[in-house]
Amino acid sequence: MIKLLSHLSYVAITSPDVEASVDFYVNQVGLTVVDRVDGAVYLRCWGDYYAYSVVVLPGDEPSLDTAAWRTSSPEALEEAAKRVEAAGIQGEWVDVHKIGRAYRFTGPFGHTLTLHWDVTRHKDIEGDAASIYPDRPSRRSKVAGAPRQLDHVTVATSDVDAFVTWYVDVLGFRFMARTVLDEAPISVFSVLTTNEKSHDLGVVLDGSSRAGRVNHYAFWVDTREELLIAADILGENGYPIEYGPSIHGIGEQNFLYYREPSSLRIELNTGGYRNYVPDWEANTWRPSQGSNNFYRNSVMPMSMTESFPPADGPSATEEGVPDEIRDALLNPYAKQGQG
Repeated sequence: MIKLLSHLSYVAITSPDVEASVDFYVNQVGLTVVDRVDGAVYLRCWGDYYAYSVVVLPGDEPSLDTAAWRTSSPEALEEAAKRVEAAGIQGEWVDVHKIGRAYRFTGPFGHTLTLHWDVTRHKDIEGDAASIYPDRPSRRSKVAGAPRQLDHVTVATSDVDAFVTWYVDVLGFRFMARTVLDEAPISVFSVLTTNEKSHDLGVVLDGSSRAGRVNHYAFWVDTREELLIAADILGENGYPIEYGPSIHGIGEQNFLYYREPSSLRIELNTGGYRNYVPDWEANTWRPSQGSNNFYRNSVMPMSMTESFPPADGPSATEEGVPDEIRDALLNPYAKQGQG
C-alpha cells in the first residue's frame, strides 16, 4: 500500500462571532488574515508553507467543519478516495479555495475530512513580511509566542478503538499510543500520525450522543520558552489558561490549553519525540503513569472533558460513565497520594 497522507494542512472551524474569533487569532495568537470569501476568513501562522491553515466560518456553535490532510502524491489522492468508497462511504469531489480539487467525506464517526494534493504555496519575497531565512515563507510574527504552524487536531468519538482501526485500515494512519483507564478496560484516548510526529490526529472518548465532535486543535511553537511566553501574554490580556503548562507522557510534548472567544479549545505545544519506525507497535498507557500529565502533580480540570459542539443532553463525562471511572480519568493519582 502506498503512503496516502503526508500531513495535516488546515482546519476549518465555526464560530457564532467570526469577527471576535478572528480578532483573537490575529491580536492574541499572532495569525495573519490572508483572505475573506463569502463570510469565511482564512488565516495562517507565520511558518505555514501553504496559503492558510485555519478557516473561521460563521455558525451557530463552535465546531469542526472539516480537517484537511494533504496526500503524498496526486496518485495517493485518487487511491485514498477509492479506499474510502470501498469502505462504504460516499464522498464528493469539491473545489476548495486556493487548493482546487479535493475529496471530502464524512467518516464513520461523523467527522468530515478533506483530502487534497494541490496547494497554493505562500512565500513573501519582499517588504516587511519577507524573512531573512530563505526557507521561511515569511518572517516571524511580532506577537510574542506566536505559533510557527498548525500541529494537530483531536476529535471525540463513542468508540476510540474502532475509530483507530478504521483510520489505520482505510487511510494508512500509524497508531502510536493509547490510554486505557486503570480501573477498567476502557480506551479513553489514542493518537495517530501520518508522518514522524507522535500525532497529527488524536481521539478522545465521547459519551454523548452527538457524533462528529472536536475536543481541540493545536498549534506548534519552536521552544518551551515561547510556550511559556504565550501563556504569560494570554494571562496578561485576560485570557485564562485552562490547563498547563505541563508535559504529556504520550508524545512527550510540552502543552498548554486555552479557549478562543467561541469557547473552542486550542492547544499550544512544543517538544516531543520524532518516530520513523515503520512497524511501530503502540504502547498502552494508564492515566496513573502520566499519559496526560507526566509530572503527575496536577489534576486535569473537569472542563477539559468538554468537546464541541456541546453535547445533546448530559455531557460526555456524565452520560453513562460511572462516577468512579470519571474520577479515575480526572484524578488518576489520588490513590497514590499524588493528587
